[in-house]
Amino acid sequence: MASTKKAVLGPLVGAVDQGTSSTRFLVFNSKTAELLSHHQVEIKQEFPREGWVEQDPREILQSVYECIEKTCEKLGQLNIDISNIKAIGVSNQRETTVVWDKLTGEPLYNAVAAPVSPGPSVPVAVVPPGSSVPAAGSSSVWLDLRTQSTVENLSKRIPGNNNFVKSKTGLPLSTYFSAVKLRWLLDNVRKVQKAVEENRALFGTIDSWLIWSLTGGVSGGVHCTDVTNASRTMLFNIHSLEWDKELCEFFGIPMEILPNVRSSSEIYGLMKISHSLKAGALEGVPISGCLGDQSAALVGQMCFQDGQAKNTYGTGCFLLCNTGRKCVFSEHGLLTTVAYKLGRDKPVYYALEGSVAIAGAVIRWLRDNLGIIKTSEEIEKLAKEVGTSYGCYFVPAFSGLYAPYWEPSARGIICGLTQFTNKCHIAFAALEAVCFQTREILDAMNRDCGIPLSHLQVDGGMTSNKILMQLQADILYIPVVKPSMPETTALGAAMAAGAAEGVGVWSLEPEDLSAVTMERFEPQINAEESEIRYSTWKKAVMKSVGWVTTQSPESGIP
Repeated sequence: MASTKKAVLGPLVGAVDQGTSSTRFLVFNSKTAELLSHHQVEIKQEFPREGWVEQDPREILQSVYECIEKTCEKLGQLNIDISNIKAIGVSNQRETTVVWDKLTGEPLYNAVAAPVSPGPSVPVAVVPPGSSVPAAGSSSVWLDLRTQSTVENLSKRIPGNNNFVKSKTGLPLSTYFSAVKLRWLLDNVRKVQKAVEENRALFGTIDSWLIWSLTGGVSGGVHCTDVTNASRTMLFNIHSLEWDKELCEFFGIPMEILPNVRSSSEIYGLMKISHSLKAGALEGVPISGCLGDQSAALVGQMCFQDGQAKNTYGTGCFLLCNTGRKCVFSEHGLLTTVAYKLGRDKPVYYALEGSVAIAGAVIRWLRDNLGIIKTSEEIEKLAKEVGTSYGCYFVPAFSGLYAPYWEPSARGIICGLTQFTNKCHIAFAALEAVCFQTREILDAMNRDCGIPLSHLQVDGGMTSNKILMQLQADILYIPVVKPSMPETTALGAAMAAGAAEGVGVWSLEPEDLSAVTMERFEPQINAEESEIRYSTWKKAVMKSVGWVTTQSPESGIP
């Protein structure tokens, strides 16, 4: 007969991890950082017109309820008492924009998503309507183009020089960030206009929508966001840590619809169980951690020191380097962003961020377009068969080159082919391409920060590929360090929640975080060979430039 005695594990912390392709709820032991249970629900993307990508905020919220409920059921089956969950953190896809009615609790339009990759002069490729977007963990890789004309119109009005937006926000004026999506909604959706006129509208990124709903919604829900999510709206001054009146006037955004900005680790409000959620034991549990997904991964990787960096490998890659308490502005096309602020009275830390648009996406391209592999996992087996690209280089500039080049005329090339080259060499070259692109971003970070990286911490789905990880160590010529527990984004949100004042069940002191074990990949080639391979890659990159000689409109949206 099974024991009904509940396992005693000490305080537990839950984390909502709301990503572009799925929602998850995970529960961790706050003393060991062990993942005890989780549940995941896939999320649909909608394509109402070519180049538009949306999600239903109600479906996102319902998926959170379902994940919490199912995870609590699983914990019950493990004889783990869910009343031990002492706090909940939220990690979310950033920039995606929601406007809702504070009197009815209903969204006034679908959530409008972020485009492929942030930065100046972003080249974009169009997703055909009715097609699906590749899953990307929690990295935002959507291709919503509707705000291109909004950005063009705004750029004509920038006062003085082009640094007006960037000097305040750390961000270039781009379709990627929330302000232009909110401007589009105010210009084009009558329900949103009317709600703003009648003082019924609330704006937020996904974290704000979830926290407001989970803390009561129309019955006293807390309308807030944290500094990391606010810093991705283009409305937030990253120096004063407040909504910027001049920016709001420039974008024409009424400040009364914006959420209150809080630190990433404090009690925002208490869980109020809706009729949709049976997990009544979580009633009254504080929601006390909130971080945008990339900041959450930085915290989950424990990159608390100036100069520490992490890379998340998904459909694209997101690299963040902690620059400490100082804002470092990039000369190489990287973004300056808020890394975290772990407490109301704690200092704010900043980061430089760079992204590789095509990482896991190149593996899917080999699978879906060329058919040389049947599953993404096969790439490691093919690459292992040859152990070299045999002089073959693959530059996956499918829709131009991103940071640090920002070259929209580039297109993808495979070069250095001989009669000997086969699909195994191309597979190997595809993995090398991910690593070379990562090195280019890290080199730019090193030039901006002046701090050479001693090692790179990694997470994300592709890190299970051991050949990729070894290649990354060889090409960077520094060790690559991977945590044995891969859920670093959710872990970061849980750590922030558990460490909040008034909760205090999670210590962020380095000696208390040693329970998380690491796998380490050391460079296995000499420095000279590493440099030769990298310089040949750069030669291949230059060959990819200038393929598109005239920029034709890639979207039919006026």
